[in-house]
Amino acid sequence: MRPDLCLQNAGRRYGLRGPWVLRGVDLTVAPGRLVRVEGANGSGKSTLLRLLAGIDAPSEGRITGRPRTAYVPERFPPALPFTASGYLTHLGTVHGLSRRAAARAAGEWLERLGAAAYAETPMARLSKGSSQKVAVAQALLAEPELLVLDEAWTGLDTDARAELERAVAERTVAGGSVVFVDHDPRRLAGLPDATYAVRDGSLVRRASREPSPSGPQVTVEAQGPPDGRLPEAAHRTATSAEETAPGRYRLTVPAPHSDVLLRTLLTAHPPWHVVSVSQREDTSGSLR
Repeated sequence: MRPDLCLQNAGRRYGLRGPWVLRGVDLTVAPGRLVRVEGANGSGKSTLLRLLAGIDAPSEGRITGRPRTAYVPERFPPALPFTASGYLTHLGTVHGLSRRAAARAAGEWLERLGAAAYAETPMARLSKGSSQKVAVAQALLAEPELLVLDEAWTGLDTDARAELERAVAERTVAGGSVVFVDHDPRRLAGLPDATYAVRDGSLVRRASREPSPSGPQVTVEAQGPPDGRLPEAAHRTATSAEETAPGRYRLTVPAPHSDVLLRTLLTAHPPWHVVSVSQREDTSGSLR
């Protein structure tokens, strides 16, 4: 397993005499963690994410444990001399994929994000929403160990937003880390392992994972193989797991992540038997 990514007394300013945007930042991002960053506009959130992504270097302090990283910036330059597919294939080779594997991954992500129809469209002619889908796809092509998302949901349609949430779940289940900023407080509500706020150039830890996430929840009843051991990836995806009988579990997961949980159970070795799947509108117990 890769080492933790650590910022130690990290600071960042622009120019030798410029004001400090961040200073004295200590942050550890362990594998498999989901971290939310909050703060007012101009507080330094994007600067922190650029440090984590390796786009900027700290002006003081240090960063250790650098993983393979992918980054979705707040503003993505759409006017590039490529088609959507050509750009993603090129980026895939930069990330170390063969050209054939990069082209295949490009097609898969464009399909998942609902942009397959624009694969051969020049980037300069894409709408803002379609351009954002390409920005998200380029970050997910090579299964990064650290995914950094700066307002990545902005401009996406409903289906693409849900697909990005599923991709976040897949990355953390696979042992990757995700650090994100989003203006919507409901985004991935209750799921982050830690939430930090940027205030006056400092980073303050706000809260651990909330016990009762809001939004639609899916309950999965599953029967395991003879050893009855729940896969670790299922534990990481579910917000709660209760063993109701030997080898039988009741698992609860936010609705956008239910596909990831079901895939984890059905592709385990040996596979689990999914007995039932039901959805609740919220955590109060009312059925949808």
